[in-house]
Amino acid sequence: MTAPLLLVEGLHKRFGGLRATDDLSLAVRMGELHALIGPNGAGKSTAIGQITGEIRPDAGRILFAGRDITRLPPARRVRRGLSRTFQIVQLLDEATTLENVALAVQAQQGHSFRFWRDARRDERLRQPARLLLLQAGVEPALWERPAGDLSAGARKQLELALALAAAPRLLLLDEPMAGLGPSESRAMTETLRGLKGRMAILLVEHDMEAVFALADRVSVLVDGRCLASGPPEEIRADPAVRAAYLTEDEEG
Repeated sequence: MTAPLLLVEGLHKRFGGLRATDDLSLAVRMGELHALIGPNGAGKSTAIGQITGEIRPDAGRILFAGRDITRLPPARRVRRGLSRTFQIVQLLDEATTLENVALAVQAQQGHSFRFWRDARRDERLRQPARLLLLQAGVEPALWERPAGDLSAGARKQLELALALAAAPRLLLLDEPMAGLGPSESRAMTETLRGLKGRMAILLVEHDMEAVFALADRVSVLVDGRCLASGPPEEIRADPAVRAAYLTEDEEG
């Protein structure tokens, strides 16, 4: 078995008296879609924040491609191959869908955002942006619309295209189904299915139908600790997991 692309060992993070992560360990292998699930307040977003470098752990370490990145700032982690989406989509609403992604391509190439006009018309930026939009499932009819006019589902797809512009080896997805209707969730599920195997994906998600349709491996967080980790069918049948999370989620 190959070494994990991402290895998290013994992460601890407190906010006052709250243990957000409590000796958290997990591993994500190249090409694997690994789902991180748990009830609200379980520590999922805090764990993702520590992996991306936005939150510094109190103890523990994070290895990426065999190198310790625990103290690296977020921008350097992105350059190493980590890219993230957020629960709340952050876009340039006045720019078109295509311009948003062209700017992300421009940033990935190391150019300044001062050259926005170039991003709006330079085919060297626009052509890779079109390919990224297709990968993220954004309909071509939406490419010239302002991002602020997009539906919730299309905005999520656009944010995914922005994350893909960083050419990640590991893509961290923070609740990509949040706020979506059933048809939009199904479309996002199919988009993520198309990305499987191209890169490692760490998925934080409450939509259990999507999780069990997509995941190669599932880790369950409760009170900042990993309660269980394994193949989806094993996690679904685990009595402790069902008692702590799955039964309540399925009923709700």
